[in-house]
Amino acid sequence: MTEVDRESYDVGIIGAGAAGLSAALMLGRARRSVLVVDDGKPRNAPAAHAHAFLTRDGTPPERLRELGRQEVAGYGVEFRDGRALSAVRTPDGFLLGLDSGQVCVRRLLLATGVVDELPDVPGLAERWGRDVLHCPYCHGWEVRDQPIGVLSTGPLGMHQAQLFRQWTSDLTLFRHTGPALSEEEAEQLAARGVRVMEGEVVGLEISEDQLAGVRLRSGEVVPVRALAVAPRARVRGELPVSLGLEPTVHPAGIGEHIATGKAGATAVDGVWAAGNIADPPANVVVSAAAGAAVGSAINADLIAEDTRLAVRAHRAPFSAESEARLCEQAAGSRRHGFG
Repeated sequence: MTEVDRESYDVGIIGAGAAGLSAALMLGRARRSVLVVDDGKPRNAPAAHAHAFLTRDGTPPERLRELGRQEVAGYGVEFRDGRALSAVRTPDGFLLGLDSGQVCVRRLLLATGVVDELPDVPGLAERWGRDVLHCPYCHGWEVRDQPIGVLSTGPLGMHQAQLFRQWTSDLTLFRHTGPALSEEEAEQLAARGVRVMEGEVVGLEISEDQLAGVRLRSGEVVPVRALAVAPRARVRGELPVSLGLEPTVHPAGIGEHIATGKAGATAVDGVWAAGNIADPPANVVVSAAAGAAVGSAINADLIAEDTRLAVRAHRAPFSAESEARLCEQAAGSRRHGFG
């Protein structure tokens, strides 16, 4: 099969989360041909509800994605279940290698999100997205006024403790493997009534499928009903590397991401990134907004290219006519003995 025979689209979008679907909506409404490829493994799958999304607060993430697909499909956007494995530059864009074949796309949007790598504490992963949390804006209201713990594994521990104190007065910072507190930090926590527990956390206490406490190496169990952790973000899949986009350390020290410039443009011409792959802390509504902005930027870039190609085609007949006229003049000169 030649490249001409392969399916071709204006834009290929990898990932059908909030960012990818929002970009697809913008591009579909702009009358672009769009293919969305998704492997069905969203970052927020463990969460029962998505929050802080105006008019959709509390909607299950799976339902949000379902509604998004329905809206986007109404504008002719196509979907393909599976994984994008590689992308190779072509004269017209990229040859995208999928686990189901190959397609040609003029522009490419990476919206695959990240994988959360959790601290190595037994039982933590099984509670992730339920009562083991990371974002108070996403889950704080649901655990308000309950005993909450913060597991410190790095410099973000202090920041999380200050944040979660807004949702409860019964807060414990477990120092675990995090850095020692400065005198100023210790004073701030004491002033706000935050308890600090030294020692390593070695497990969780569960009662009737509910987090009941945190167990220290000393054997002491501290009662909590929710535990905040700071996962490390890891960019998903092989596709960015195949494009020459190596993940870089996020400035906030929360893991890695794909660095972007204005409107989500990456260092590779013709490739954009949006959502958690570019901004790991972004919640659903922020990722959706980023997808909309990137979608309009990609359309603007395609319009510029379409205009350049149209001008070239417009000039071509005149160029051919001028060349024919010059040949005719040269032939006439030879006939009259001037050549």
